[in-house]
Amino acid sequence: MSYAAARPAPPASTPTVAARAEGLCKVYGQGETRVTALDAVSVEFRQGEFTAIMGPSGSGKSTLMHCMAGLDTVSSGSVRIGDVELSSLNDRQLTRLRRDRVGFVFQAFNLLPTLTALENITLPLSIAGRRPDAEWMQRIVETLGLSGRLGHRPSQLSGGQQQRVAVARALTSRPEIVFADEPTGNLDSRSGAELLGFLQESTRALRQTVVMVTHDPVAASYADRVVFLADGRIVDDMHGPTADSVLNRMRLFDAKGRTN
Repeated sequence: MSYAAARPAPPASTPTVAARAEGLCKVYGQGETRVTALDAVSVEFRQGEFTAIMGPSGSGKSTLMHCMAGLDTVSSGSVRIGDVELSSLNDRQLTRLRRDRVGFVFQAFNLLPTLTALENITLPLSIAGRRPDAEWMQRIVETLGLSGRLGHRPSQLSGGQQQRVAVARALTSRPEIVFADEPTGNLDSRSGAELLGFLQESTRALRQTVVMVTHDPVAASYADRVVFLADGRIVDDMHGPTADSVLNRMRLFDAKGRTN
C-alpha cells in the first residue's frame, strides 16, 4: 500500500482508562485439543487513544479484541469497560453494555441496502428507542466527510464511503470505546488511508478511544500505540509507531519464531 500516515499528536493530559484486561486467559477445547488463545494478558486502553493490535496469524489478536468487547467469554482473569467488570453481567446486561458503551467496525460494512446512510447510522439507536444527540452526530458526520451523502443508499456509495458510514454508526451512540477488526481489509489504498485518517481524527477531535486489529504496518502507523501479540501473550508495546518501525519489529518476531 502506498498511503502514508500523518503523525498523531501526543495527548494533552494523562487520560483515563477506557478498558482493561488483567490476567486474561482464553482456552478452547480440552485435553489433546486444548488451545490457549490468550495466556495471562494484561493491557489497558486509554481514553482518547488509538491503539493497533498486531501479531502473526494465531497470535490471539482477534480473540483479545472479542473478549475485550464482550463478544466472547473469558476462561479466567478479568475484563473491564470503564469500571464495569464484564463477568459480573448477565446476558441482558451485557447486551445493553455492548449497545450503549461499545462500538464495532468490521471488514464487512454490514449496512442495510434499503436504508439511506443516515438511517443506517441511526439504526442501532432507533432499535434501542433512543434519539441521537444531534450536535454530536453532526460533528461525526462532518469529521467523516459524509454531510453530502446522508440521503444515499449503500449501492450509491463507494467502498470507502460505506465504511465511513459504518464508522459513523459505531460512533453515534457515543461509545466509550470502538473496536475495529481489520477495517481496511476490503478497501483500496486510497479508501483505506481515508478511513484510517478518520479514525485518527476521531481520537483527536472527538476524544474517542479506538482499538484496531490489523496485519498492515502502514495501517498501524496511524495509531498512537501498537500492542504486539505472539502465542497469546503481549510481547511488545510501541508508542509513536512508524510503518518502518512496525515492519522491523514484525520481522524480528518472525526471525525469533524461525529459530525457536
